[in-house]
Amino acid sequence: MKILNWNQLSTEAQAEALSRSPLVDEGELGKQVADIMARVRSGGDAALAALSKQFDKCQPESLRLTPSEIDAACARVSPSLKSAIALAMANIEAFHSAQQFEPLCINTMAGVRCELRSEALDSVGLYIPGGSAPLISTVLMLALPARIAGCRRRVLVSPPPIDDAIIYAARECGIDEIYQCGGAQAIAALAFGTESIAAVDKIFGPGNRYVTEAKRQLAQTPGLKTAIDMPAGPSEVLVIADAGANPAFVAADLLSQAEHGPDSQAMLVTDSDTLAGQVVAELAKQLEQLPRKAIAQEALANSRILLTQSLAQAVAVSNSYGPEHLIVQTHAPRDLLPAIRSAGSVFLGAYTPESVGDYASGTNHVLPTYGYSRTVSSLSLADFSRRFTVQELSREGLANLGQAVITLANAEALNGHANAVAIRLQTGESPV
Repeated sequence: MKILNWNQLSTEAQAEALSRSPLVDEGELGKQVADIMARVRSGGDAALAALSKQFDKCQPESLRLTPSEIDAACARVSPSLKSAIALAMANIEAFHSAQQFEPLCINTMAGVRCELRSEALDSVGLYIPGGSAPLISTVLMLALPARIAGCRRRVLVSPPPIDDAIIYAARECGIDEIYQCGGAQAIAALAFGTESIAAVDKIFGPGNRYVTEAKRQLAQTPGLKTAIDMPAGPSEVLVIADAGANPAFVAADLLSQAEHGPDSQAMLVTDSDTLAGQVVAELAKQLEQLPRKAIAQEALANSRILLTQSLAQAVAVSNSYGPEHLIVQTHAPRDLLPAIRSAGSVFLGAYTPESVGDYASGTNHVLPTYGYSRTVSSLSLADFSRRFTVQELSREGLANLGQAVITLANAEALNGHANAVAIRLQTGESPV
């Protein structure tokens, strides 16, 4: 990792120091994804089968797992892993259950009643990546909130062959509609529907560049009613640390993100050049012990250590970057919390590694990346529902409010709006 002195950098160099790898290739990749989605939209299940054979080198006999296949997969999961899943589920469920929406109802003035209500989305699609490691935790982070929110239909898709632990976690979270398909073609199936997979209202879950690009294209498709959870890109972490931080802890946190993928990014912002040097030494030592060393090395090549004059400046740099994960390892980490303006999830103190949030502390690990944390929130129960308003006026309420509405409507030259109020005020009591 390069060590850069923030205050010695030009404005352009500072922007470069906080830059990320390109989110998607808007050229060839965009065309490939558009072609995949068009094939699924027109070809349905047959297109999904052909694309699975092409990209996953696997063509399951059927898209949907049968109950017997689910039972067999669950039986192969070890008792120790089942126990760990149970603990994580309990904490995630506790934190998300506490987020249940409370309806709001107030009288804004006499006879004018306004309400804010919430209802669960009817159907949701949960995308679980395949690849080199089964993301069991992502199943829990998506499926449990969907169940707690009350979504009637909860569909899980993942590239074949689906790992037994993913199937077990899905069943434990109440999901029995599991399909063996992945990549951009799975996102297209959830959005457009096929003979086997009915379309859903909203798609959740991270994925590779093909999945990310597919979700981006869906969000820009006119007339499509299927929504996506949030913009997503490669995983990232930023650590703010002072001279008293444990360099071994800091290095371990940086590597925990770097091992995700070669396009992941791990940043350290510190006011201590001594700590910076110690972390570099620790990275070299710990890197040798990682099975995913080659991946982490590639990610670290695009990562940096930034030296600042103070912790206040370190927070300002972090706010400019807007990390997915922000770890604060300082003598008084909570003191910095009020100044933090952009971070997907914040981890305070030496004994709060990002790993606990990824798996089992209870918070959700589906977070905005690529700087979107400035405006996009971490996934919560609210994402699995929609809010809507209700208003109810008595005749007295309309009399109290009506003239103001008429005046405003006429000022906007919307006379029909004004008349809808005036005609009521000119008549007697409604028979209803």
